[in-house]
Amino acid sequence: MLEKQLGDLLMGTADAAFAVDLNGDVVSWNGAAECLFGYPANFAIGKPCMDLIGGRTAMRCIVCRESCAVLESVRRGKEVAEFDLQIRTSSGRTNWVNVSLLVVAGDRVRGPLVVHFMRDIQRRKIDEDLTGRIVRMARSLAANEDESSGLPPIHPLTSQEIKILLFLSTGMSSKEIASALHISIPTLRNHLSHVNKKLNTTSRIEAVLQARRRGLI
Repeated sequence: MLEKQLGDLLMGTADAAFAVDLNGDVVSWNGAAECLFGYPANFAIGKPCMDLIGGRTAMRCIVCRESCAVLESVRRGKEVAEFDLQIRTSSGRTNWVNVSLLVVAGDRVRGPLVVHFMRDIQRRKIDEDLTGRIVRMARSLAANEDESSGLPPIHPLTSQEIKILLFLSTGMSSKEIASALHISIPTLRNHLSHVNKKLNTTSRIEAVLQARRRGLI
């Protein structure tokens, strides 16, 4: 009866949510979880969550395994703070989610149930990765800052190309830049291709950093 009530409650949440017993077996699986993982509820319920989630940390350490540290912390009555996890979907695709837990009292047979709420943070992780790459490249360039005066000459950039680099440096997306300049995405790509050729770079990030190093933006 509790599992049905819990399932009805979780169906009203926008987050992917599922409940497991202390053995890690799924007892409830909402619609958002079906969308995120690609498994229907009638397939997921009764299966070990480690077989469905395949969770790993940023350091590629496996979290979802038979000796689950999360469930062990619940058994010991320890509070588990929210954390980020890279999960695996039914198609084999990976996705980053933020996980928070809610422990609810169960019956005498199953004991407490652990509800997992998972929010999609894939876009945030991509942005964090991009920022990390920019920082690493910036540090690399800064280490060679004394060589800036010895840079080879380049073909001059047009005012439009400089505007594009300025927009890129603020983190604007291709769609946002194209809209701001009233040009199409293919036209923007052509501009970026010309910029990379002129600056002898191979990516947007490298082009922005090279333009800054040369004092163009």
